[in-house]
Formats: sequence, C-alpha cells, structure tokens
Amino acid sequence: MRLWKPIRTTIWRLAIVAALAFAVHPGAAAAQSTGPVTGTIEPGIWIDPDGCQHWVADGGVEGYMTGRNNPENGMPVCMEMNTCAVANSDTLFATDSSRLTPAGRASLEDFFRNAGAFAYAIYGHTDSRASDEYNIGLSQRRAASVAAVARSVGARVAREIGYGERRPRAPNDSAANMQLNRRVEIVCYR
Repeated sequence: MRLWKPIRTTIWRLAIVAALAFAVHPGAAAAQSTGPVTGTIEPGIWIDPDGCQHWVADGGVEGYMTGRNNPENGMPVCMEMNTCAVANSDTLFATDSSRLTPAGRASLEDFFRNAGAFAYAIYGHTDSRASDEYNIGLSQRRAASVAAVARSVGARVAREIGYGERRPRAPNDSAANMQLNRRVEIVCYR
C-alpha cells in the first residue's frame, strides 16, 4: 500500500502536465492524433475547505487535480483562513429575498475591492422560521448573490454554500437571537 500512493501521485502529476501542455500547445497533440482536436483545457487552482491548494485542469468532460506542494520542502501549500466579515442579512436583503439592497451591494463591493484576500468562501445562514428545505434554498441564493458581487469586482470565490438554519450562532428562541442567525459569513483565504 505504501508503494501505491507515490505511484498514484506521479500518475496524477503526469496527467496534469500533459493537460497543461495540451492547453499551451494544442497543435502538438493534434499533429499526433488521427482526428481533429477540439475544446480547451482550463488550468487553475482549487482551494479545499482546509485552505490547501490543488492544481486543476478541466477539459469539460474530464478533469485532473493534484495537490500543490512547496518545491523546497514538499509540504502542501495551504493558506491561512479567517472569517473576515459577518454581515447581518437584514442589512443586505429584504425579508424573504435574495436580491441585495443597493446599500448592501455597495457595501459588499467596497469590501471585496479592499479586503485583499487571495480568495473567499461565502456561507449563507437563516433563522428557523421556515422549513429546513426552504431555508437551505434561501441561504444558498443569498450566498450566490454575495458571490456574484465578489466576482463582479474581480474577486475569486472558492465556494459558496447555504447552510440554512443548520449552523445557528444562538438558539432561535427570541427575535434578537433569530437576527443573529440571519447572516452571511465571508471567509478570507490569505
């Protein structure tokens, strides 16, 4: 079993190199193939929930991924993560809506332009007044709205997730506590 991991890692690295080489020199691959080659490979970096980076190449049908390691010591390249903003949903959205208010949009645009992080994770949360299924959908739509603002100013969004009422900050037993639970959290990867 010890031998398999280095072999598997080497296979993935070779696949990434081949995919990236094709992305850079598609004519070289086409010259060796018997049919026409179409499509493009989209290389990039994917950040896992722990903040560690992975090289990725997506050809549309099949993708490749391998961990990004520091060439000096072979250790994974991982980023520092911290919750850099928590916005109360009442200030960003109207009740039962995922459409940002003009003031909420302006505030988020300013935040994403000046925060200076490599990438962001955006998590939507609700209180428990509606069904779990409805709250998951609403929180996901709200996270997507905030992510769209981030992307509109050129910020990289690593993930956007709606948790609904599943991760409360306080018990949903009073209006003040419910207000604490209606929020959008933004995590910065630095």
